[in-house]
Amino acid sequence: MLLFWPCSWGLTLAYDFSTNLNNYFFYLILFFLGAVLMRSAGCIINDILDKEFDAKVLRTKNRPIASGKISVKVALIYSLTLCLLAFLVLINFNYFTIILALISMPFAFTYPLMKRYTYWPQLFLGITFNYGLILGWTAVKGQIDLAPILFYVGAIFWTLGYDTIYGYQDIRDDEIIGLKSTSIKFKGNAKKFLFICYSILIISFLIGGKYMSFNFIYFILIFIPVVQLFFYQIKNFNLKDPSSCLKIFKSNNFFGLIILINILIVKNI
Repeated sequence: MLLFWPCSWGLTLAYDFSTNLNNYFFYLILFFLGAVLMRSAGCIINDILDKEFDAKVLRTKNRPIASGKISVKVALIYSLTLCLLAFLVLINFNYFTIILALISMPFAFTYPLMKRYTYWPQLFLGITFNYGLILGWTAVKGQIDLAPILFYVGAIFWTLGYDTIYGYQDIRDDEIIGLKSTSIKFKGNAKKFLFICYSILIISFLIGGKYMSFNFIYFILIFIPVVQLFFYQIKNFNLKDPSSCLKIFKSNNFFGLIILINILIVKNI
């Protein structure tokens, strides 16, 4: 869902709701299917590349590939099958969107390698995970504009924040193994870092709304996700409690839904 929500935002931002709604729901279903298929394929590649590390981490040691229950060969066949199904979904879009989507593939499958070399793998994930926002826009418009880029930048910092929270589940094992992440880099100033990430997210969305000439209702409704981000996530975040980190991480699914509803309301008033 965290892969799907940005797609839905971009699609909804671009769509003209005075026209046939059937196309909107058709595209929405395509993006949902694409998100499920590509995220599944990405998870398999992630588990293949990380199988040696996963075997040394308490939370991940029982994953199918790390534990040896599924071979790398079988996993690759599964991943290839999922990619082929995703391609069948992709060819329903215009040529420009298809090309942009194919360009993103190398980034999607090399993300797991980033934590070996940089403390910023979450930033790389944000760039990759929210790429669907651009695709949602181009699926309707057939071109890139400043509007989706503004929202895209905000979405990148959203992922940078929530995946940093996610990373605190494994921080002890990751430090022992020698992996890198923003969770480790900012463990002494975690809440400050999250505040900066989420502030940039909100500012980007406000500027994006202004650029789109949204009415005042959008700027009132944005208060709801602000509460979810700052007064729920940051306030309740405890980096020493893995179960708390997972719960707060999962709450971002609610944030994604809120943003979609906000855009839908403003676009249809």
